[in-house]
Amino acid sequence: MLGAYPLSLVAFVSVMVFLWVGLGTVIIWVGIPLLMLTTQLVYGFAALDRRWIRVTLGVDIPTPRIEHSGTMFQRWRAQLTHAQTWRNLGYLLLAFPLSIIEFAMALAGIVLLPIAIWVLPSIASLHAALAATMLGPNTTTRLTERAQRLQASRARGVDAAEAERRRIERDLHDGAQQRLVAVAMGLGRAQKKFDADPEGAKVLVGEALADAKLAVSELRDLARGIYPAVLGDRGLDAALSSLAAKSPVPVEVTVTVDPRPPAAVESTAYFVVGESLTNVAKYANATQVTVKVWREDRPSGDMVIVEVTDNGDGGAAFRPGGGLAGLADRAATIDGVMTVVSPIGGPTVIRADLPCTW
Repeated sequence: MLGAYPLSLVAFVSVMVFLWVGLGTVIIWVGIPLLMLTTQLVYGFAALDRRWIRVTLGVDIPTPRIEHSGTMFQRWRAQLTHAQTWRNLGYLLLAFPLSIIEFAMALAGIVLLPIAIWVLPSIASLHAALAATMLGPNTTTRLTERAQRLQASRARGVDAAEAERRRIERDLHDGAQQRLVAVAMGLGRAQKKFDADPEGAKVLVGEALADAKLAVSELRDLARGIYPAVLGDRGLDAALSSLAAKSPVPVEVTVTVDPRPPAAVESTAYFVVGESLTNVAKYANATQVTVKVWREDRPSGDMVIVEVTDNGDGGAAFRPGGGLAGLADRAATIDGVMTVVSPIGGPTVIRADLPCTW
């Protein structure tokens, strides 16, 4: 609050001086470039206020997207007719008297502890709400952007589901189906030999039994790839601990997600960790992996955060058709976001932010 006052003062004085001088000289055309400069000052101070509020109050205000093309004058004219320009200007005009009150209150709060404890947080919340309302995207823009994001995530989800369907068909055709055909053929040959060659029939039955066991194993692995039984029965903590136990690289697992998240969130988190551990074992040359899963309460709703960190060689990235890209598509189906930070030399951090409501 102490720092917001000089910032608001500079913004208010700068914008007002250039605005009134520009309006007063527009008749002789000198005011046109001054008004153009004023418009850029309004957007510049609005962006500075968004950053200031994010740093001091911890409130992240998205920057409204304004797309204009054409000459400089055409872009400026489009800005003048855009509602966000006037919302930014209105905020700068309102923020100045508010900053005077905040400055006085902050000085009083240094001396009077009750003001610092009970009054200042309320004023800060008011300031943050005002800024979010006037400097952020309006309701129509937010809904449009969300609809576009959901449409894109739905398309990615459809592609991911189709790729998964093809994988299941391929695994069934090349694996379990072939095994079961071999079982049927072996039992058929054995049936013909029961009377004439009992020993030969016994050998064929043994081979058919071995193929049947392999087919059952392949079907079990296939089912586990669709939805692991331990995840449905015992939850995310037990499922991830099971993955960690099978990893050739030592894995430390920490899971705090109570209450239990939706099944779609659990399965996405499970496959994010599973694919990450597989990549670590194959490519990373790591000696230690840390898996952390926790729940966060955000203004937009509860989130489950999955973070996998290894001390390997780094260099992991999203590649078309790759495992990480497939995980990003899976996360997008529930409006989740995946990020990968993996500089050469490591460490690698794979993170998924998964909403519990969508």
